[in-house]
Amino acid sequence: METLAHAKVNLGLSVLGRRPDGYHELHTLFATVSVADRVALEPRPDGIRLEVRGRSLPTGSANLAYRAAQAYLEAAGHPGGVRIVLEKHLPIAAGLGGGSADAAAVLRGLAALYPAGVALEPIARALGADVPFLLRGGLAEGRGVGERLVWLEPLEAHLVLVNPGVPVAAAEAYRHLRPEEWGEALPVAAVRAALLAGEAPPYFNSLEAPVFRRYPEVARLKAALVRRGLRGVLMSGSGSTVFGLARDAEEARWFAARLEADFPGFWVRAARLVVPSP
Repeated sequence: METLAHAKVNLGLSVLGRRPDGYHELHTLFATVSVADRVALEPRPDGIRLEVRGRSLPTGSANLAYRAAQAYLEAAGHPGGVRIVLEKHLPIAAGLGGGSADAAAVLRGLAALYPAGVALEPIARALGADVPFLLRGGLAEGRGVGERLVWLEPLEAHLVLVNPGVPVAAAEAYRHLRPEEWGEALPVAAVRAALLAGEAPPYFNSLEAPVFRRYPEVARLKAALVRRGLRGVLMSGSGSTVFGLARDAEEARWFAARLEADFPGFWVRAARLVVPSP
């Protein structure tokens, strides 16, 4: 069986402060987008075999998709093994949740391949902060480290994603965030209203400041997208992907073609918000 592992963007991300456990308290608006990795699963008598195509990535327990398979098969009582073929189309360490999306896709796929009544949400939470959202996708307000979700009515929006090929580890972005850069809660209702009206949303990303200090080329990329006329330009997650909003699919494709020409070697995609199929 095959399934898609849709990327996410953060339609705003506020770091509210540091928690007693050392993690940061977040307030964000998650949305899945139409760009995705492809995950194929097939049963085998036992064991887990992971093959990765399109990127050089670990194929053992250092890969989140592999750990997702381990966790599900253990919870299901080891009903069999699985061969996973992961076809990577998303950039790595890009703020798009690619690894988490792959893990979520493996959980969904194994639940279909080996149905055992296993609760997927606790496994997803143990795997990573973005995995619970990506298990379902759509649009959701996230708090805590991103695992406390309030699901919202999906909305339509078109955007252009640009990644400059600079991998940014999330832990690095948070480590260099200064307390004076912590933010207030996101104005979620106002962000939704602006998106529905086709206007630039009043969102922000607290992680832009530390990432831009360490990677000024990401700051320059954001400024370039603004100059070219995209609306609501923002870095997604901990970067380094930057996105901007377009009026419709045709305009998104026009901007993407122009940006591909202006930034050869960058990963550029026209996309839209989506609700993945179950």
